Amino acid sequence: MEEELKCPVCGSLFKDPILLPCSHNVCLACARNITVQTPEGENPVQSRASGSSDYDYLDMDKMSLYSETDSGYGSYTPCQLKSPNGVRVFPPAIAHRHCSLTCPLCHRSVSLDERGLRGFPRNRLLEAIVSRYQQNRATLSSSSSSSSTSVKCQLCDRNPVDATVMCEQCDVYYCNACQQRCHPSRGPLAKHRLVPPRNKGAGGGSGQQPPATARKPATCVDHEAENFNMFCCSCKAPVCMKCLEEGKHAKHDVKPLAVMWKQHKCQISQALNGVSEKAKDAKEFLVQLKNMLQQIQESGVEFEACLVAQCDSLIEALTRQKAKLLTKVTKEKEYKLKVVRDQITHCTMKLRQTTGMMEYCLEVLKENDPSGFLQISDALIKRVTSSQDQWVKGALEPKVGPEFDLTLNTDSLLQTILQLDFCQVESGPSVPPAPLLQLEKCCTRNNSATLAWRVIAPQSNLMEGYILELDDGNGGQYREVYVGKETVCTVDGLHFNSSYNARVKAYNAVGVGPYSKTVVLKTSDVAWFTFDPSSAHRDIVLTNENQTVSCNSYDDRVVLGTAAFSKGIHYWEVSIDRYDNHPDPAFGIARINTMKDMMLGKDDKAWAMYVDNNRSWFMHNNSHTNRAEGGITKGSTVGVLLDLTKHTVTFFINKEQHGPTAFENLEGVFMPAVSLNRNVQVTLLTGLEVPKNIKQ
Repeated sequence: MEEELKCPVCGSLFKDPILLPCSHNVCLACARNITVQTPEGENPVQSRASGSSDYDYLDMDKMSLYSETDSGYGSYTPCQLKSPNGVRVFPPAIAHRHCSLTCPLCHRSVSLDERGLRGFPRNRLLEAIVSRYQQNRATLSSSSSSSSTSVKCQLCDRNPVDATVMCEQCDVYYCNACQQRCHPSRGPLAKHRLVPPRNKGAGGGSGQQPPATARKPATCVDHEAENFNMFCCSCKAPVCMKCLEEGKHAKHDVKPLAVMWKQHKCQISQALNGVSEKAKDAKEFLVQLKNMLQQIQESGVEFEACLVAQCDSLIEALTRQKAKLLTKVTKEKEYKLKVVRDQITHCTMKLRQTTGMMEYCLEVLKENDPSGFLQISDALIKRVTSSQDQWVKGALEPKVGPEFDLTLNTDSLLQTILQLDFCQVESGPSVPPAPLLQLEKCCTRNNSATLAWRVIAPQSNLMEGYILELDDGNGGQYREVYVGKETVCTVDGLHFNSSYNARVKAYNAVGVGPYSKTVVLKTSDVAWFTFDPSSAHRDIVLTNENQTVSCNSYDDRVVLGTAAFSKGIHYWEVSIDRYDNHPDPAFGIARINTMKDMMLGKDDKAWAMYVDNNRSWFMHNNSHTNRAEGGITKGSTVGVLLDLTKHTVTFFINKEQHGPTAFENLEGVFMPAVSLNRNVQVTLLTGLEVPKNIKQ
């Protein structure tokens, strides 16, 4: 409340306050200091507006008029340019000119009449409140001085001494030495009011008032003997009966003073209730803001930790993927090394055998015994011819090359990393943003593609689902392949050796959002698969990562592959690892629900070739056809060519086509299949190129 009780000009508590027409208050002495003169006939507002400041239009006459009788006339004394409170003041008018006063708060100017400052009413209510405030402050200061230490100087560098004065304007305590050095009573500080420290005197300052006494009723300014008993609503001022009798307020709305007093008190109380509610809300708001400071600190730390964790997760995922890729490269390298080493060993052995035979033949040619020569010449000629046939075309060509047919494309991933940024949180609901395809989780296997995505959206943009689209593998039109709430989808039945463009978009109640960036997925050139333990007969035994199969029963048992084919051309082989007692295993294709406890081809859901050590037959629905001579032994390979463009199946033994085209007019989904008993063990070989020597 103290700020409400200070004069805007001098900065001290009000002393003899007067009420200006704008409802602001100033001390009587300060009002004299800021009263200025205006040329006769000139509007004071216009005169003030023509200058560069509120009080700069009388720079030619910087004189101050001080009148003990409040008449507006008196002797001239020099005036300072600024008040102790920082408000600029200017000299008043000389007697023959009009005088005006400008409010230091709202800068509204008002002309003084012949009464001068006496024309402004004295604010006795404010004066009484100031008096009570000073008395209360003095009482508190006096009570605290008995139990507290003396006030110390606030400007002493070391070992501050007791303060002797306090400046009301600066609100600083000084000792004598610091006051003389830092606050001299001259210059712009001359008008500052120095008072004793508040805890040393009973009054706390030079403005102390005597104990309050009962105040006399306010009297009229024009009729000092008359008390106010009426209120003019037009002039908004209390009046006496004499004023009414003189007819000054004849046509004005005049009401009893007591009635207006109660009415205005009621209005102020109601207004205070509203202000009190606002002040209460403001306090609660301040508490909320202060709590928000702590919440922002905590949220910032938590968000930073979350960001670091997300980036670390990306780095960790990249590290894991790097290890997987290195493992794949290592396996490819070891495979190539093994193939080359095996080829070196095989070629070295054949070369040693050939060299030994050549040396032997040369020694035979040196012999001169015709009968002995002819005894062995036929067999020797066959051996030489057979040895020559071993070096057929391709035998002296490397099976693998030194180059690695592996390409790592990081362009799209690098672009995604460079585009990492925070999403702007929107205030209201809107369509969802474009999903972000998670490239580290997108992959292909054989003719299937798996895609994963995520979307970062504010709470107001709740996702209802996603739409995944793929083209036809030849750059054609996109088509919807999935609509739902999941963020991972696997699409089967794609073409082998094809590149598919994929994109995804999200939708909610507001609408459908934009597409994600397009990702390109390439299916395998050829099919890679293993035997499927989940669909195999219980007597089947799988080893070598489900690539080698054997059986615990003397009866034939069926095992299927993990791949399912509905289109394209596919070729795989089965290597005979063990072949005892001349059994007849079967190789071919089957539906997923074929019988597993009998030879492959016995039912109508399998198409197979069963073969022993001498001959073979094609079999479907227990019907045997096309007997062909030639069988298998340990080390032989049986190939199966499934051509779903021509809807046929063809079989091969040791890379050569065995018999005619086995089956035709095949439609639907087929899986590789083998049936065998305990006398046979085979290993599956996949990812092979299609044979070229196919007979029609």
